[in-house]
Amino acid sequence: MYDPEPSSGRRVAWPSNGISEVPFRTYTDQDTYVREQERIFKGDTWHYLCLEAELTAAGDFVSTTVGEVSVLVTRDAERTVNAFVNRCIHRGNLLCMGRQGNVKKFSCMYHGWTYDLTGQLTGVAFEQGVQGKGGMAPEFRKEEHRLQKLRVEVLGGIVFGTFSDKVAGLEDWLGADVVRGLTRVMNRAPTLLGRNTQILPNNWKLYIENVKDTYHASILHLFLTTFKINKLNMPGGIFINPDGGNHYSFAKLDYEAETAAYKDEGIRAESDFRLQDRSVVESVDEYGDGVSVQILTVFPGMVLQQVRNTIAVRVIRPRGVDRTELEWIHLGFEDDDEEMTERRLRQGNLIGPAGYVAMEDGFIGGFVQRALQYNDEGAGVVMMGGHEAESQTFKASESAIRGFWKHYRALMGE
Repeated sequence: MYDPEPSSGRRVAWPSNGISEVPFRTYTDQDTYVREQERIFKGDTWHYLCLEAELTAAGDFVSTTVGEVSVLVTRDAERTVNAFVNRCIHRGNLLCMGRQGNVKKFSCMYHGWTYDLTGQLTGVAFEQGVQGKGGMAPEFRKEEHRLQKLRVEVLGGIVFGTFSDKVAGLEDWLGADVVRGLTRVMNRAPTLLGRNTQILPNNWKLYIENVKDTYHASILHLFLTTFKINKLNMPGGIFINPDGGNHYSFAKLDYEAETAAYKDEGIRAESDFRLQDRSVVESVDEYGDGVSVQILTVFPGMVLQQVRNTIAVRVIRPRGVDRTELEWIHLGFEDDDEEMTERRLRQGNLIGPAGYVAMEDGFIGGFVQRALQYNDEGAGVVMMGGHEAESQTFKASESAIRGFWKHYRALMGE
């Protein structure tokens, strides 16, 4: 695999203590960003591609990205799900411009080369030349050429892909705890309720840190504590896979959670805000385990969330060293009745770009990025809950963030 050397020849220096201090320059350095595309996004990792429900019929396709690389995901005539790079092998043109649709083949607008739904080259315009003149060289064979493939696996109705031919299978790579957390939420056939996208003015790693950070949630998000959706003293914990990169955290419903700890720390835990319509926070225990919030991450850039009865996948897509695209994919399930669908849509106001809970996450990373502009020496302290990246039975911890950096450093060779 190609591993470009930084153009400046200067690598980000990490403190000797490993993963509990993070160099600020890792969020601002262009050379680091370039290496991440090869080592992280095209490396030994699995990525969210789409929902299997988006590929119901033969010929269905979805266009997406892995890192900065454009990828097509298809359902072929044999009902197999395929993924390949959206780039014509002739002259490198973007092959498909559509976001989603149904086709029998893909045809490049530049020179008319065509491909089937598995990515195999099937047609070359004027392959035999014109009036006996020109055409492809005699040794050219269409069957020897295909679009660059990704390995594909499906779990819980979610299609994952990887560029790597040596990374472990999806479930082994996720780890047993994270598989359990994913299949707990995605325990039946999902349906797509809607999607929206926002642009974050910060490095992609700042957002993935944020969703791994159980420590900030009930400090930054006043809505969470005011309406007792998630507090650090509610029952819960953090599960982290052995490599560190994948995790899930959870909190159980506890409307009588004590607020004294927040008052002792001088942290806002209550407010005078009230809801005229409380239905946005009223929920049912659809999983039968009392879990009010579960946030699960798949390294490097997927989040699966359950906040009360709102279910969503969040996809983090880097778009430059200081720019990130965040897509929210709002889900229901095929067996939802009308009342549950209405509940999910109503509670969808809790999350998303302007969500009552999530809107603060949309700007806090931008504040960090602004503070680091031309002032990125030093390192951030990530020591809440210790120095390790291990599962914990409490949430006042940055263990999952340390897990991200543990796996990140291993892949980056830092």
